[in-house]
Amino acid sequence: MENNNSPKLVTWLDKSPYDIAVILPTRGRTDMLYRSIMSLIDNADDLTRIQILIGQDNDDVDTIEWTKENLYTKLDELGVSTTLIQFDRMGYHRLNEYINALAYHSVAEWIFFWNDDAVMETKGWDSRIAEHNGEFKVLRAPTHNEHPYAIFPIVPKDWFYLFGYLSLHPLNDAWISQVAYITNIMETIAVNVTHDRFDLTGNNKDETYTDRIILEGNPDSPVDFNYKTFFSRRMIDSQKIAWFLQAKGHDTTWFKNVCTGAQDPWERMLTEFDPNGQVQKLGKPKL
Repeated sequence: MENNNSPKLVTWLDKSPYDIAVILPTRGRTDMLYRSIMSLIDNADDLTRIQILIGQDNDDVDTIEWTKENLYTKLDELGVSTTLIQFDRMGYHRLNEYINALAYHSVAEWIFFWNDDAVMETKGWDSRIAEHNGEFKVLRAPTHNEHPYAIFPIVPKDWFYLFGYLSLHPLNDAWISQVAYITNIMETIAVNVTHDRFDLTGNNKDETYTDRIILEGNPDSPVDFNYKTFFSRRMIDSQKIAWFLQAKGHDTTWFKNVCTGAQDPWERMLTEFDPNGQVQKLGKPKL
């Protein structure tokens, strides 16, 4: 169920009216949601370039009413484009379906996957992202003790047009990041984010956190991130991105060498993006 203010879908033939669409599924976290959104608002250079899309479960009635009466009203007063979209509850194990649906309604150059337990720390973060308008890259804002993945990935809207989705697995950050490293389109930007999650900071051990299901660690399971079917789909996504880049005149030597075995796809991830060895401790992804 969508609010009446939902925008029309802008096709790749149209110019996007916003630079950045912030997509944010949330449940049962009014105080955290307000803090998270306002950290973006208070640190932005230009609110007119930002679109915010919030997804909520239709059984989360208290949060929905609070959002309409407080957060939505505040953002409307500030002139921030805001869309509230309600879903039949799908749960954390279908998180990618929430973000794919929110991305469908985005009308911006970039899609910024945000969390209700994330806090923006950088002044002018929107300008840092907008500097890359017209580029096809995954932008990575450092967080998680400099985890090499883009924990809050910022992807071009063309990614959605290529695939019709952002991710096919609830580990969205891992999906997008691995494809970005395989195709050599990951770029770190000077935007810092604090992820105020219980296992990282000791804060916010609530029902939303404890109900999380992490579908990774059992590659024989059909729902595991590393199950062969998902692995194959990430490679297909990588091939499509390489085709797209080549069609636009970009050098795709890295990906061609990955396909022949001449290039380790994780080389830059391990040497440039993982200074604290967080991936090395677990073993690098298999290809």
